[in-house]
Formats: sequence, C-alpha cells, structure tokens
Amino acid sequence: MLAPVSHTLALTTIIRKRELPVHGEVIAKLNQRVLASTVVAEAEYSHKHHLIDVARLLDISPNAAEKKIKNVQVGKNITAGTTIASGGGLIPRAIKVEHSGRVVAVGGGQVLIDTSDKEFALKAGISGEITELIPNKGVVIQEVGALIQGVWGNGRANSGTLHVLAEDPAHILEASQMDISLRSFVILAGSCQNPESLKAAADITVRGLILSSIHPSLLGLARKMPYPIIATDAIGKRAMNESAYKIISTNNQRENVTVNGERYDRYKGTRPEVIIPLPHTDFPPVPRDIEVFAPGQKVRLLRAPHAGASGQLIHLPEGLKVLPNGLRVVAGEVKLVSGETLIVPLVNLEVLG
Repeated sequence: MLAPVSHTLALTTIIRKRELPVHGEVIAKLNQRVLASTVVAEAEYSHKHHLIDVARLLDISPNAAEKKIKNVQVGKNITAGTTIASGGGLIPRAIKVEHSGRVVAVGGGQVLIDTSDKEFALKAGISGEITELIPNKGVVIQEVGALIQGVWGNGRANSGTLHVLAEDPAHILEASQMDISLRSFVILAGSCQNPESLKAAADITVRGLILSSIHPSLLGLARKMPYPIIATDAIGKRAMNESAYKIISTNNQRENVTVNGERYDRYKGTRPEVIIPLPHTDFPPVPRDIEVFAPGQKVRLLRAPHAGASGQLIHLPEGLKVLPNGLRVVAGEVKLVSGETLIVPLVNLEVLG
C-alpha cells in the first residue's frame, strides 16, 4: 500500500508548482529569485455585478430614463458616490453608484457595473528561483535547503530571518517572551497553549511562528492571525520531534526562511512546511512524496486517540485485521516511542522521511 511521506530533511532540493485558480497573467520572470511573499501571477478571480435600474427607481419609462443617465460610459471605471441620474420635481431624487467598478452595459434605463475584486494575487509561497513559467497559470520554483513539513497550517506564507526562541523541543510559548526585539523575525517557538501568545506575536509583527503543537481551541484564532503559523507535530500539547528541532535550531539567524502555512491535503499533496535556504555546490536528490509501507519505517499516526504520536512500523500482517470497533482493515503493527505497541490502519499512518 502506498504511503504519504512527511519530510524532515537537513538538505534537499525542493520543487514547488504555484498556479492561479483561473487563467491570468504571470508577472514573474524566468530565473528570477523570489521570496515567499513575492507575487508571481495575478488574475481577476471572482466577478460581481451591480445593476442600477434607473427607470424603476425614478418610476419613469426606460426611454425617459435613458435621457437622464449621465457620467456613464461603457468600459470606463466609476467610483462609489457618483450621481448617474436625477429625477424631476421640487425635490429631485439623485441616483448614485453604491459600489466602485467598471461600467459593462448601459441600456433600457439600466446601468450594469462590474464590481469584481481587482485581482487575485498568487504569491510564491517559498523562496527560490523561478525555473519554469506556466503560461497564463503560474510558475515552478526551485530551492535547495532544509525541509521540515508539519501537520497543520493557518493558510498564510511569509519569509524572514530565523530566531530560535525555543530553548529545547519541549519549550512552551508565553506572551511575555514576545519582546519587541523579535519584530520581523520568523520565530521557532515550541508549543502554544494560550491565545495571548498569538496576539502578542501579532502585536510585534513577526514574520511567522514555527510551533511544535497548538491547543485545538486556538485554531480559529490562529487562522485570523496576519502571519503564518505551522505546527510540526500535533494539535494538542506535544514537544517537537528531535530531528525537526535540531535542523531548525542549528540554523538560527539564517535569512529568507520560509514559513508556508498551506493547509494539509493528502490528496493534493500539499503540506504546511518550513524551508531554510542553504548554500550548495550541487543539487541533492528531490525527495519522494510517496513510498510503499515497509517494516522498519519511522511513521506518525494521523488520527485520535494517538494523533501526532510517532514510532516504528515493525510488522505488516497479511490480510485484514479486525479492530476493537469491529472494522476489518489493512493495518500495521507500530511500536511507539513510548514503548506501546498498536495495531493501526495504514490509512491512518504517514511515513516520516
């Protein structure tokens, strides 16, 4: 059975494809160096229209309304508050535009305005070099460095200089530790268990938080934060795995470190991740995102009650195993770091590479 792989690698070649959700314009250049926050392509994403029925509002015929419409030209932009028609009488009624936009049609006593969001801006998501342009859609970016993938992200991405705040893998983040001297840094910050810490990080405008774990009650707040957040190991309270902590902590003060909080999607192959660009003389192999389950692999459990726990896959029994709930599944025998041995459905495992 094929297994998804979560990478924790000290040096590898990272290749990421970034594409617009609809056709648009690629503004990045081939061989250009970009940061995670660099906009590489743009598109008009969602179309919204506002219809102003002048004839109905003034209670006159469409032909009469046509003669009263002014300050309107198809294809031209129009700003909110512009008067486009006025009625007669002692107290003339002014018809004003409520939403800024572009006039797309005028006729029959009506005005149609496109009030779409101006543009959807696609950011690079990682630092690196543009190695391929995808016409009308996006780019392919390549970087060489350390790659640490996590279990949860808040959907944002940015890059900056890394500052190691966590003194050890079991560090707990407190709001009092968010000193103004950490402004504009990417922070390695241990486990977050209180909302004040997230708010304090926002107050000093950090570029990103790399956490070992985060309390489940904080996920909604974390999604609202203006900076990227990833949890490397668990939703709950768990120390950072030794491999990830060693790689990140030994790169203290490294520049252009990317925190990409892209949400985990097993089927699309996207994951929250930290990318640390490193000097190199050649290009290491690109890691595989899919492996075949085999005894001896280090694995992580994805579902409760042991979500985030890691261990070694020690045996793959033949046929289907019956779980305590009565389900018959393809499963493996996993020995956790704690020493406990479990029978776990393979669909609830990922390989740690």
